Amino acid sequence: MSSSRDGRPVGQGRWDGTVTLSEALQIAVALHRKGETAEAEALYNRVLAAQPDQPDALHFLGVLHHQRGQSAAAIDLIARSLATLPEQPSALTNLGNILVEQGRLAEAVEAYRKAIALEPGHAGAHSNLGLTLRALGHPDEAEAAYRRAIELVPAHPEANENLGNLLIAQGRAEEAIAAFWQAVIATPKSPKTRRLLAMAYDAVGETGKALEILREWLADEPSNPIAAHMYAACSREDVPQRASDAYIEQTFDIFADSFDAKLAQLEYRAPELIAAALTRHIGPKAGKVACLDAGCGTGLCGALVSPFVEHLVGIDLSSGMLQQAKKRGVYHELAKAELTEYLLGAPGAFDVIISADTLVYFGALDGVLSAAAGALRPGGLLVFTLEETTDPAGFSSYRINSHGRYSHGRGYVQTLLDNAGLSTLDIEAAVLRQENLKPVDGMVITARRLGA
Repeated sequence: MSSSRDGRPVGQGRWDGTVTLSEALQIAVALHRKGETAEAEALYNRVLAAQPDQPDALHFLGVLHHQRGQSAAAIDLIARSLATLPEQPSALTNLGNILVEQGRLAEAVEAYRKAIALEPGHAGAHSNLGLTLRALGHPDEAEAAYRRAIELVPAHPEANENLGNLLIAQGRAEEAIAAFWQAVIATPKSPKTRRLLAMAYDAVGETGKALEILREWLADEPSNPIAAHMYAACSREDVPQRASDAYIEQTFDIFADSFDAKLAQLEYRAPELIAAALTRHIGPKAGKVACLDAGCGTGLCGALVSPFVEHLVGIDLSSGMLQQAKKRGVYHELAKAELTEYLLGAPGAFDVIISADTLVYFGALDGVLSAAAGALRPGGLLVFTLEETTDPAGFSSYRINSHGRYSHGRGYVQTLLDNAGLSTLDIEAAVLRQENLKPVDGMVITARRLGA
């Protein structure tokens, strides 16, 4: 049983004449686990009113605040818990997880290492430490942390997935396949692991094995939009004109909490490239414009362009991404919406539309570019990124790639901009990110709507 700072047992005496503090805390935790967070929060607070330094109540209330997106309050509560009772591996690990999401990676590493010092067999802390070290640019240390977690729990799904992702990024696909198979052993029906394993096989040219995994996945989950899209991407059969709403929503909801950290590992540059292009072309209207961040994600673009605009709107299909974007505090409006439909419903509403790595989930661009032109005021700017196809046949078309995104030919994009009434100002070649130790070649396109 936990103790308070002065050594009194939590459950000493009766509280409100019916239950002890310890019993009240157990009830609060049970409510929390059932998702009855309002009732759990009320009970945690009653425990803390009776014993303000109760470490478990502080810790779990902190976790609850984090689940609601109130990370600053969560960090404060867990820090207070640890000040009362420093030797709490689980609280230190949870603190590390929240610090990672806040971008405070060095502090997160310290929290994980303290947790491991207290509980060397904490495989989850080793795995999370590896993720954070990788994000900080220490791949060798990250690999050692993952392998330590796997030594402790050989079929640890997250550690094996994390190790596999690191190995893929280093071009060690064969080793990655072995790690992903260990994750499959632990969680045979995991959609995430199936996707990673299929992509790893495709990376080493074993497309047949990749398709076999995807077919098994579809047999188990015939309506799973991620499985269907990845099968189309890998097989090139029945390729959709764009990724489905359900695919986008599910994919990005899964990655919302860790999205920024994962992109940092990939040296993701699209938001900076968008902001630089906008700065070059926005002219005297800077600071006075209404801007749409189309496919805003976690708000990486919005944070960079907000100083140049008067009113910033962000839209996305992923609720998880929108929750992260809201935390940045730079958007005047956020909405869950499909991009083309939203643009069609907002004629002449914006001076600027920006879109970083959103149209890579569209194959055919004619509809969305036409809708974007209609949503711009005369003279308005459209700035967006695409991945550029290296397929000579794609000069006037597009293709889907095995990772699920589309790439486009310059000639195709130029023709559609002209057809939509958009004057092309610039199509700049750029590296958008690194993937499997290779640069992802892309384009930063800036166009202006014709008219006075």
